[in-house]
Amino acid sequence: MIKINWDEYKEHKKYSHRKDNFETLMEFMKSFYNIHSPAEMFNIFVEDEIASMMLKKRNISDAEGLENYLFKL
Repeated sequence: MIKINWDEYKEHKKYSHRKDNFETLMEFMKSFYNIHSPAEMFNIFVEDEIASMMLKKRNISDAEGLENYLFKL
């Protein structure tokens, strides 16, 4: 399982045009780790304390919820 490299995320965030940290995180996962699957992303997020809090804040409790969130972007 991939662990999110928060130092690299912070570097990525400096150049991102997104205002929302969670949207920036998903953009980071796509560009840095080349992960595009909502199910795979969700599995990584639930194992990480910070990303898990981001999911809870948005009431995302499963991969389908994350996919719906991505669809709205």
